[in-house]
Amino acid sequence: MTSLFARAASVSTRFFAPLVIAGAVTGFFFPAAFIWVLSLMKVLLGIIMLGMGMTLTIEDFKRVLEKPRYVFTGVACQYVFMSALAWLTATLLNLPPLLAVGVVLVGTCPGGTASNVITYLARGDVALSVSMTTVSTLFSPLFTPLLTRWLAGSSVAVDTGGLFVSILQIVLIPVIAGVILRHAFKRQSARLTAVFPLISVAVIVLIVAAVVGANRINIVSSAGIVFLAVLIHNGLGLISGYGMARLMKMPQAQLRALTIEIGMQNSGLAVGLAKEHFDPIAALPGALFSVWHNITGPLLATFWNRQDRKASMAGTGEQSL
Repeated sequence: MTSLFARAASVSTRFFAPLVIAGAVTGFFFPAAFIWVLSLMKVLLGIIMLGMGMTLTIEDFKRVLEKPRYVFTGVACQYVFMSALAWLTATLLNLPPLLAVGVVLVGTCPGGTASNVITYLARGDVALSVSMTTVSTLFSPLFTPLLTRWLAGSSVAVDTGGLFVSILQIVLIPVIAGVILRHAFKRQSARLTAVFPLISVAVIVLIVAAVVGANRINIVSSAGIVFLAVLIHNGLGLISGYGMARLMKMPQAQLRALTIEIGMQNSGLAVGLAKEHFDPIAALPGALFSVWHNITGPLLATFWNRQDRKASMAGTGEQSL
């Protein structure tokens, strides 16, 4: 049974983008079917973070000490670039306050766990990706509320303390609990870890469906401008990550990890915080970001894989001459 779930988890990970799109379309046409998800959003996000915690080992934390320059550069870029780009995008597009704060929340959230999967598919440095995601997640209770208040507090009332508590509940406590469970129940946690990708995909799909359903009317009137904001934000994030990696002369595997890590955000967390502390419409940028970055990420991974195959074929051809 466990192997069956593990195979299902592998399939769901490979088809993450189509599943998220299907969830968004279903939520738009059948919004009533997903109303129940809105009240359970914090719990569902906490389950994802618990699963992330159960994938972490002592070795993962040791890697932070082995490559501190790469890890902390990635985390700094995560919060500086994505936060600044979110504010700049919202300002240039002159978004309404609640949509603007939704875009800013996406930018001030930590890296998403999907980045680890995409880094693996892109043949990047997965250990570095996991380390950056872990550190940015652990810093999120401090940076996300403060940056959100600084960048969006002039247009919308931002409850910094409330955001801090929510992130502790949704992120930090579940991650720590997951780490403890992994070490206390190694055999059982290994089985659960194989299943958690399936659970994570299912939860994100449900959340996207619920947010899209709750914003059905707003989507008709605002989806175009919000999608443009998401496209610009994600695109500039990926470009910034790539540029920083090139500036630091990172090897190709580390370059790919940094690029993907910075461009892909924990948009599920942004959705949960927006719904909890602002208004359902503020969750719309996060929901659309969930869809879009799970399209650009796999596309980028596919591009790099094709480059690798061409290089491999060229090398084989040279050797055969």
